Amino acid sequence: MTDGGRTGAVGGAVAAGGMSVELPLWQAISFFRVLALAYAVLRYLDSYMAFRHPVAGWIYLGALTLWTLASTRAFAGPQRCTWYVLGTDLTLAVTGIVMSGLTDDPDRISHGAPTLPTIWAAGTVLGFAGKGGWRWAAAAGSVIGVANILGHGGPTGDNIHNIVLLMVAGCAIGYVIELARASEATLTRALQVEAATRERERLSRDIHDGVLQVLALVQRRGGEPDADFAALGRLAGEQERALRALMSGGPLPAQRTPLEPQDLRTVLGAYADERITLSAPGTPVLLPAAAAGELAAAVGAAVDNVRRHAGAGARAWILVEDEPDAVTVSIRDDGPGFAPGRLGEAERAGRLGVSQSIRGRLLDLGGTAELYSAPGEGVEVELRVPRKGSDDRPADH
Repeated sequence: MTDGGRTGAVGGAVAAGGMSVELPLWQAISFFRVLALAYAVLRYLDSYMAFRHPVAGWIYLGALTLWTLASTRAFAGPQRCTWYVLGTDLTLAVTGIVMSGLTDDPDRISHGAPTLPTIWAAGTVLGFAGKGGWRWAAAAGSVIGVANILGHGGPTGDNIHNIVLLMVAGCAIGYVIELARASEATLTRALQVEAATRERERLSRDIHDGVLQVLALVQRRGGEPDADFAALGRLAGEQERALRALMSGGPLPAQRTPLEPQDLRTVLGAYADERITLSAPGTPVLLPAAAAGELAAAVGAAVDNVRRHAGAGARAWILVEDEPDAVTVSIRDDGPGFAPGRLGEAERAGRLGVSQSIRGRLLDLGGTAELYSAPGEGVEVELRVPRKGSDDRPADH
């Protein structure tokens, strides 16, 4: 996958899953509207005989019931809950408050009787909070508050108290939703940057292990009188095809690994020769094909460092340890070693063999890569890959 494709996939996944942070709140708002409707109907059923025009109240509550049930799915999330839906919701809430002042008994109103929609109107404010944040919640709460003051009882203590509670609740929830959305956007950007960085590291490893190695070989051998230019040309052609595969987003030829688990002893056997000794258990050391390939590539990078830096007469030993929870591969040589801080200098100079080809690969596998060295004491590289599950292990373990 190319860099842009991978980051786009990550961004799309976060965008698709980002609404899951809001979904529980929207579900709660939808559930609250149904419960508030049931409460309003029960309150009216208990007191409708005291109304001057009870039939009008039943007509309104019937319309409110139909609308609440019809708009339940619309309140499943901000995409479905359009401004038209919220506008209709607000209109019904204001209509019910004004009708309460016209159909109820004035004496009941003066003693703090609830409006026809009662707490159902709070669901409207919560819907505006979820859709547009605290400012829209404040606007909707203000409209409902004005309707209460002008259409139902005036600026009484109960009215003011209920309006303040409605505004505080709506604005608080709206502000929380705005913070959640901002956090999701920040997380999306962070994941995209991480994906892009990991993709660049993967490309750096592929180029280092192939193209840069061949270029270094051409530079070393191209000036020799007896240089085999045909072999060098063949290697250059292979790396050209590898670069084209990278540019098209496809895997390198060496990366086309089988799907079955691989025996690490067989995979690492290619590195053994008269200078490199491989020691492994007598039973298969199985790893998923992709993990075995990446671990083998890291071992190959370590072996290549031995051949290039440890000297012509240096020897190396590869030790494979099959543990219940991890596979550990150690590469040790008897070369001159290096001084502390040498790896950091090489990385700053752009030589990324250890940081990318070894440590980067193990990091991607969820493992670790440790290097130990001192002048005159050789180098030891310890690679540890955790097992993902018991299925990777042979049946007789």
